[in-house]
Amino acid sequence: MFNGKKVLITAGPTYEPLDPVRFIGNHSTGKMGFALARCLAQEGAAVSLIAGPTSLTLSHPLVQVMPVMTADEMFAACQRKSEEADLWIFAAAVADYKPKDPATSKIKKNDDSFTIELVKNVDIAATLGKQKRANQFAVGFALETDQELENARGKLLKKNLDMVVLNSLRDPGAGFRHDTNKITIVKPSTVEEYALKAKDEVAQDILESIKAEWACLQKK
Repeated sequence: MFNGKKVLITAGPTYEPLDPVRFIGNHSTGKMGFALARCLAQEGAAVSLIAGPTSLTLSHPLVQVMPVMTADEMFAACQRKSEEADLWIFAAAVADYKPKDPATSKIKKNDDSFTIELVKNVDIAATLGKQKRANQFAVGFALETDQELENARGKLLKKNLDMVVLNSLRDPGAGFRHDTNKITIVKPSTVEEYALKAKDEVAQDILESIKAEWACLQKK
């Protein structure tokens, strides 16, 4: 099914600068997104992998790695690739907020307290979801700590996604900084739970689930 398809994948964190030496970020390594890109390329897909700051590398003739730093840069790269892509996979942990006015010089430690005004970043999946065509398939990720299924179902609807891959930080070995993951795949009419596995195996499970759901949609 993926042979000859064009795929857009986001991976890793975004870093939102406070000043030239500090940033707001998270613990994402990009391992899940890179595993998905590798598996899709092995099945013949042409992958645009838009990667936030990560130490990972991927060399494959069918994978174009596009490094970015901030959420705005990731969004701009996604906009350039989204229209031509058949499949979107939003696996990146994009910062929800960014400093309103990043300092141009290093902030000095002068006061006992320090206040930063934050503003919302663009919601990449939700914004692109408004433009998604009927023949495009979109997958989101949700990393939750509370009301996991409820929040995942909410993302499915609000962002016009076809499925959501849910991680819970309550599950040992899942989430950031692990070579393993434990997922639940949430679709409009089903919920699929999987055991803890290596991320390459998890990527294959996700692709098999995409195949099944996409095939159903194409029959309608």
